[in-house]
Amino acid sequence: MNPVILEVVTPEKKVLREEVESIIAPGTEGYLGVLPRHSPLLTTLKPGVVQYRKAGKWEQLAVSGGFMEAGPRRVVILADAAELPSEIDIERARRSMERAKKRLWECPPGLDVARAEAALMRSLARLKAAGSKE
Repeated sequence: MNPVILEVVTPEKKVLREEVESIIAPGTEGYLGVLPRHSPLLTTLKPGVVQYRKAGKWEQLAVSGGFMEAGPRRVVILADAAELPSEIDIERARRSMERAKKRLWECPPGLDVARAEAALMRSLARLKAAGSKE
């Protein structure tokens, strides 16, 4: 089977460029799978974990949302932020998760609930990509 080129790019840098066998990404309507020779697709992504199979082994990275363009030979993810597991500070992600949970639980006046929920989703994605059992 011919590989797919997976590119993950943020405004700051190119996070990843690999030949992969398949990709699973967190679309806003649910997770999406992409194999070689995929029909053209453009979709939005929510915060979550992008999984990709390379040389028979699954690897992953956290994304905080963005867009994915898939085609027959290439998939490009334009993410607000993306981190490989080796780049994730687990303790910082845990603190971020706890702050978001606390804000949502206490619900102070003027709380932007959508923003707090997004912060929680981002921190959970980072922890999952890093292999934490949170």
